[in-house]
Amino acid sequence: MAFNPINWLLGLFSLDIAIDLGTANTLVHVRGKGIVINEPSWVTVDKKLRQPLAIGLEAKEMVGRTPGNVMVVRPIRDGVISEFDVTQVMLEYFIGKVHEQSMVPLPRPRVVVGIPTGVTEVEKRAVYDAVMAAGARQAMMIEEPIAAALGAGLPIGEIRGSMVVDIGGGTTEVAVMSMSGVVASRSLRVAGDEMDQDIVQYLRNKYNLLIGEGIAEQVKWQIGSAYSLQPEKTMEVRGRNLVTGLPETIEVSSVEIREALSGSVQVILDTVRDALDEIPPEIVADLMDIGICLAGGGALLQGLAERLTDDLKLRVWVAEDPLTCVARGAATVFEDEALMRYLVGLERGSTRHSI
Repeated sequence: MAFNPINWLLGLFSLDIAIDLGTANTLVHVRGKGIVINEPSWVTVDKKLRQPLAIGLEAKEMVGRTPGNVMVVRPIRDGVISEFDVTQVMLEYFIGKVHEQSMVPLPRPRVVVGIPTGVTEVEKRAVYDAVMAAGARQAMMIEEPIAAALGAGLPIGEIRGSMVVDIGGGTTEVAVMSMSGVVASRSLRVAGDEMDQDIVQYLRNKYNLLIGEGIAEQVKWQIGSAYSLQPEKTMEVRGRNLVTGLPETIEVSSVEIREALSGSVQVILDTVRDALDEIPPEIVADLMDIGICLAGGGALLQGLAERLTDDLKLRVWVAEDPLTCVARGAATVFEDEALMRYLVGLERGSTRHSI
């Protein structure tokens, strides 16, 4: 192939961006710079004009505080796009911020996006179209558990097996891998958001106290756990009493919140156990040496690794910086020519670009 100086210059100066388009947070990784954006996946929209007013952290701070003509939208639900136009605006904003940080005008970037395992072709197409419409010159997709495993440094290319459990905001992805392939996988829509709803419902049923998702999330991170804490913790929670209609403050303990979260934790545990039941005994033996890796924001729930270790009789460990595993793993695509060729696929223009 003849040397093309234009293509060479594009490759030299263009941006290579990896995006973890999460239900709770969107992370953007730029090759050579690392994670440059980590903001909530929220957009504030004017109802009449259908125009965005704020994006990211600023929009999340407006939740529950907006006037009647303004709504706060989460365009990603359960790991897939629920509001296409809003998602496109959000991606344009984040990609634009990356270009601003570069200080010089650059060609349109190549983009790799992490997607859940169980998405349909229509959902894949929506992600592809949104990324291209947001200004990418090339869009590729990689399944989130593969990206999480790469980001966690698991030896997925070796003969021995490895396993990752990626717990995000909207989905939990479970995958057992060997020789660069997936031996068994599970995808369920029980994750961080479901845990927040568990806390909201528990306080409503037990104390007649109504709280928002934002407060539930704070409770989850401060005193939520999946295993006994030493010592146990307490926290004051403010909300509205559903009987009197007046503001009320109560004190809840980590024991109560652990009870509230027990249903979602058990579903995740059962899903991991189902995946283990499906794999060959040789890979089970490998996992006894390597252990099971937890990634995603949900991996930060206190005591989750200990709970899974106790129930599964396998060592379960949390990846370094689990929240960024998918974004960092997706970015490795740009360093691996074979993986990139696989993602691009043989058919030009095809949207089946997931591993």
